[in-house]
Amino acid sequence: MKHRGGKVYLVGAGPGAVDLLTIRGMEVLRNAEVVVYDYLVSPDLLRAAPAAAELIFAGKKTGTEERRDQGALNRLLIERAGAGQRVVRLKGGDPFIFGRGGEEASALAAAGVEFEVVPGVTSAIAVPAFAGIPLTHREHGSFVAFVTGHEDQAKGSRSAIPWADLARAARGGGTLVLLMATAKMRASLERLVAGGLPGETPAAAIQSGTTAAQKTVLATIATLADEAARAGIGAPTVVVVGECAAMRNELAWFEKLPLFGRRIVVTRARGKSSAFARELRAMGAEVLGFPTIETAPPDCYDALDAALARLGEFDWIIFTSAIGVDSFIARLRTLGRDIRELGARTSIGAIGPATAANLREHALTVAVTPAEYRAEAIAEAIGADRIRGARFLIPRAQVAREALPQMLERAGAREVAVVAAYSTVKPKNAQADRMRELIGAGQIDLVTFTSSSTVSNFCDLLGSIGRGLKAAAIGPITAETARARGFEVVVSPAEYTTGALAAAIVDYFRALP
Repeated sequence: MKHRGGKVYLVGAGPGAVDLLTIRGMEVLRNAEVVVYDYLVSPDLLRAAPAAAELIFAGKKTGTEERRDQGALNRLLIERAGAGQRVVRLKGGDPFIFGRGGEEASALAAAGVEFEVVPGVTSAIAVPAFAGIPLTHREHGSFVAFVTGHEDQAKGSRSAIPWADLARAARGGGTLVLLMATAKMRASLERLVAGGLPGETPAAAIQSGTTAAQKTVLATIATLADEAARAGIGAPTVVVVGECAAMRNELAWFEKLPLFGRRIVVTRARGKSSAFARELRAMGAEVLGFPTIETAPPDCYDALDAALARLGEFDWIIFTSAIGVDSFIARLRTLGRDIRELGARTSIGAIGPATAANLREHALTVAVTPAEYRAEAIAEAIGADRIRGARFLIPRAQVAREALPQMLERAGAREVAVVAAYSTVKPKNAQADRMRELIGAGQIDLVTFTSSSTVSNFCDLLGSIGRGLKAAAIGPITAETARARGFEVVVSPAEYTTGALAAAIVDYFRALP
């Protein structure tokens, strides 16, 4: 029977790093109604799903017996698709490599459920690459074999692995990649030696590859199990055997990035954090998205609409944030008004370069951007002569500091119209429990704040657990708020931009002993 309307997407979530999900995978995840995910899927990927999507944990947790029965899982996928829902089955790595994606696809096909396979970046290839180990090389090996290291080793079993054949192949110049190899690493390596592979053959064990927890041990097949145990290597681990493994000594690159191994929390609004997060990831950090602020319409548009109705009367319009620009333009469009109503005499001021760049994208010329990116500096940059007797419009957040309007009024402005163009709110699905767990385990290296609101909301969401955490603040006002809430502010750049903040974070960690 053909189920109509619903569809299941078997999506490979990649090896662990959130930005290794494919474009197609992200596309279907953003349109999911139900997401059924595995333990090894990064929680940050789940943030890409719509807020209304139902998230269902499918197990298993590595190293435990926690696992959803496969038959029950297949029935769940069939039932949800049969109800007409778009279901994303999010699986670590690739759905068709050493997982049960093939079994799930067979069950869907037998039930007449429409499905699509979205391949993922498999850990079998990505993890060695992040450890600096190519799987083939003209001088060291021309083929690669992938093996699951956890399968039943019983002689004659259907899953028995031909260790002697693999040893002979590797001895002839190839690479073996053992997945899910932690529990039976020693036994697997001993079988290769017993099969004739020399004990001095290079071998590497890579834990949690592509993430901040990545740890690599390079040894030989005779010594790797002991060296890995000494280093505390645990699941999930990929083992690479063969001459190519030794190339790590010259090709290791990920661990050399300036922010490798650092877990950094980004608290910016979901839509505003991507560029900043990309900068940090490019330098090796594992970025944990924890948006503590979202934008929403103001409680009432009356004041903004009244100001827009007489837009040409203002001498200056001052924008104190990029989102203020977007909200202002969006409201103009909603009302069917035209930006040309500004008139020739209206000048525009922007608090900083990001706001100014946003204005330029709307073909608006910025007359003033202060050297110091704070509201008070705008008044200083305009100058007393141009303030006196002028009319000012400030479209901004519903709740904001009053320093700029007060300065303009004291300087003799004829009118200062402060209108709410948007409001800021705490997000509803902030995954606070997970963040508390990471903080409690000492696994957060730095929390980044780009406004006082992000600081206050972070504390409101988590309580006092954040006290004592190291923080990076984009400017002195944000830094002051963070210190008042118990954070140790270790980064606060002279230039108040996210680019400068990222650079200052790199400088801070490089300077550590």
